[in-house]
Amino acid sequence: MSNFKKHMFGPLFFGAFITSFGALAQDAPKNWHTLDFKTDGYYGISLTPAYKLVQGKKSKPVVVATIDSGIDTAQTDLKSVLWVNTKEIPGNGIDDDKNGYIDDIHGWNFLGGPDGKCDYTETTEEVREYNRLKPKYGNLTATPAGDAKGYAYWLKVKQTYEETTQKSTEELKQYSPMLNALMVTSGYLKRELKLDAAATFKKTDLDKITAANDTISQSKGIWTQIFTQQGGDEDNGKIIKELSEYMAKLNNDVNPDLNSRKNIVGDDADVWDTKPYGSGLLKFPDASHGTGVAGLMGAQRGNGYGIDGVADNVRIIAIKAVPNGDEYDKDIAKAIRYAVDNGAKVVNMSFGKKLSPHKKWVDEAFKYAASKDVLLVQASGNDNQNVDVKPQYPNDTFEDGTVTDMPNVICVGASGAKNDATLAASFSNYGKKNVDVFAPGAKVTSINMDAEFNTADGTSFASPIVAGIAALILEYYPNLSAKQLKQAILQSATPLTGTMVNKPGTEEKVDFTTLSKTGGIANAYRALQIAATMKGERKAVK
Repeated sequence: MSNFKKHMFGPLFFGAFITSFGALAQDAPKNWHTLDFKTDGYYGISLTPAYKLVQGKKSKPVVVATIDSGIDTAQTDLKSVLWVNTKEIPGNGIDDDKNGYIDDIHGWNFLGGPDGKCDYTETTEEVREYNRLKPKYGNLTATPAGDAKGYAYWLKVKQTYEETTQKSTEELKQYSPMLNALMVTSGYLKRELKLDAAATFKKTDLDKITAANDTISQSKGIWTQIFTQQGGDEDNGKIIKELSEYMAKLNNDVNPDLNSRKNIVGDDADVWDTKPYGSGLLKFPDASHGTGVAGLMGAQRGNGYGIDGVADNVRIIAIKAVPNGDEYDKDIAKAIRYAVDNGAKVVNMSFGKKLSPHKKWVDEAFKYAASKDVLLVQASGNDNQNVDVKPQYPNDTFEDGTVTDMPNVICVGASGAKNDATLAASFSNYGKKNVDVFAPGAKVTSINMDAEFNTADGTSFASPIVAGIAALILEYYPNLSAKQLKQAILQSATPLTGTMVNKPGTEEKVDFTTLSKTGGIANAYRALQIAATMKGERKAVK
């Protein structure tokens, strides 16, 4: 699921309508996630001192992959850092390298179908599973003989389904009048600003409005709050578009299209086989999330455009496997294997869901990545829940019980900019056992599609920042293994013992160290210092 969208519209968004005026929050700098707390006062990853450590040293390019919603391959900040499959001849419709994927020039789209189509709007896994299992279990009131495990799973699916559809129904009722209000007030302000119907406006444009008319004043107040809460340079059209997309996702929980994958992709997600499916097209209307994630990892540095990615010498494989809705286990397992087989040493996974019907396939892909010494970095999720108690998928606690913590997997929570009660982001999942480390993820700015920017919340953004640190380390210390990369990153996160923060989703004060394994925030500077002391253990991979 596109993690930041799950949080973008929430209590603060509601508040903008409840209170049209009031004190406006001070925005952190757009690059706060890179800053140093002691020097700059913002709890970033100390990227400037990190680069001073390696100044004058030669780096080697590192192939990284992002399994996400696709990317804008024409984005100015990404074009020069895209991975290129030199064994393929672009656009000839032939699988030149005979890897099963035709014209996979910059990566692959596991949601793609023929004629440029894509299954990018999906429902949640619990809705799919509920409808798949209902014919078998829906009329039962007791455990059928010999099927205790299957029936217990059905009860879990049914409960999760009912919780999801109830929440989605309630949110649709809440957001529908909000979307209408945004569209109406947007129209009033456009007329006041003498803009065409198709034009857009930003927060700075509102300063031009001086009318004392109550309707205009209230409309201006609402949009001022909306723009401030979003924390970036968005325009009204983008905000309306993203709310509309979020509502489409909610609607697909309540009124699901259960045949879209079959009709578009033509693949059976419940059958593991080697039959190729998908396409090489990576940019679709939902690609903003993946574009932002890729940008944080490795957007071209020092070009005077966009943002500077964390790592300065990467080649990014773009893999589209995450729709606006829940990803399929089969796609994720295939995507991990594709990334590994094409040379990725670090894979970012900014997605997650509540159920994993084919977890074994994903577990096997995790093992495959480990066997090839590939580091997997994943977002912990945005449901402000303890994933030690209520797991999110995928994870590295294997279905067969053989593994509970893989040496090549890092799970990342999201932190805020200031060292106060909000240091742990209010939406972030947490867990002393299953979340390894926190990283900047609240009001983080990255590039977007079509030369735009996006400022958003989400562990989706914290994860690629950590993946970027891993890639940066590997550029300068290429002999370090995935296990050592994880070790350096986790050791870089100094435990913030005694730092009392709001437990995510509540106002209860807890010690920050109780929320993750390390109890700290990833730091690029210290990670590079630690890496410099390590003797490389990376073995040649066949």
